[in-house]
Amino acid sequence: MSRRVVVTGMGAITPIGLSVPEYWQAVKEKKIGFGEITHFDAEGYKCRVAAEVKGFDAKNYMDPKAAKRMELFCQYAVAAAREAFCDSGLDMEKEDPYRAGCAIGSGIGSLQAIEREHRKLLEKGPGRINPLFVPMMIANMAAGNVSIQFGLKGKSLNVVTACTTGTNTIGEAFRSIQYGEADIMAAGGTESCITPLGIAGFTALTALSTESDPAKCSLPFDKNRSGFVMGEGAAVVILEELEHALARGAKIYAEVAGYGCSSDAYHITSPAEDGAGAARAMENAVRDAGIHTEDILYINAHGTATHHNDLFETRAIKLAFGEHAKRIKINSTKSMVGHLLGAAGAIEFVTCAKEIQEGYLHATVGYTTPDEELDLDYCREAAELDVPYALSNSLGFGGHNASLLLKKYI
Repeated sequence: MSRRVVVTGMGAITPIGLSVPEYWQAVKEKKIGFGEITHFDAEGYKCRVAAEVKGFDAKNYMDPKAAKRMELFCQYAVAAAREAFCDSGLDMEKEDPYRAGCAIGSGIGSLQAIEREHRKLLEKGPGRINPLFVPMMIANMAAGNVSIQFGLKGKSLNVVTACTTGTNTIGEAFRSIQYGEADIMAAGGTESCITPLGIAGFTALTALSTESDPAKCSLPFDKNRSGFVMGEGAAVVILEELEHALARGAKIYAEVAGYGCSSDAYHITSPAEDGAGAARAMENAVRDAGIHTEDILYINAHGTATHHNDLFETRAIKLAFGEHAKRIKINSTKSMVGHLLGAAGAIEFVTCAKEIQEGYLHATVGYTTPDEELDLDYCREAAELDVPYALSNSLGFGGHNASLLLKKYI
């Protein structure tokens, strides 16, 4: 018999807040994290707006010497994990470290290290490459560094599924606890790719918005949407087996009830046009939770503000839920923080947990002009209502689809 899994701690580093309380307050105030790129000189780039993390100093979260051996995506992950562990009240000295694991993913790893060392290679030759270049650059080092920092000796995973990464890491951590491989898992995603190569690459794909007005650059589901805005940051949650959490008197944000995945097997960047793949992921998550599609009244959408994603995700919701889709409230957190790539699903999971806890659904900020083909309820305004279930979707390049289903813990 599978075991129940609950959320007992959360941490976040985002473009609108450097902790979960700060982030959540900004969400309720409809703050947006968009502005001119400052991480590098973007003069000459078609896209000059991003959702950067502001005011982050790694020394506030870890030993300065350790921080120097980490790229920014790893620093974000360790910072978010530190908040999550503090929030959970776990004392790792009292836990079996081999029953505590880590599943933290990054879609790309460190483009900063790649750009920096490649430039050094061209200008100064191969003998000048940093000996730590590879271990600082590769995507699994977020999970590795978090495990080292907090003494997690159990299962350690780095799932890389592009923009689905954060949802898959939490889902796989959920499964690991559900089937007895761990009692505690730190899970989530991290990303920091606002670099010349990152912005140029996604611009070449015509995926990024080239709108210069921060109030108009990220408009999920709006008729005037023009592409996504690159974001950065990290979110980490502590998942725990229910009886383990109850035995230590932990507070519980929500229960993880279901996890579903699928592959479009269609195109490397575009979702399947009929939405069949994403629909199957949602259906699988609902089935995994042992509930009915009619029980779902809220979806935190992938909602990137690209033409294809928003249209095809809408089709997927209609395919999965039929006429009931019209009764479902749908919002996009990316309307405020942009697209955090490998961290997107993780920060959206945190958002869902807070919405369940407080009975509050945030607005899709900036949504004003309906699109004739997108005719569902995309939360033009915030709403205060009981949220018994929250379904969170992620769709990634390569055709990856994943959905997580949270429910109110009773």
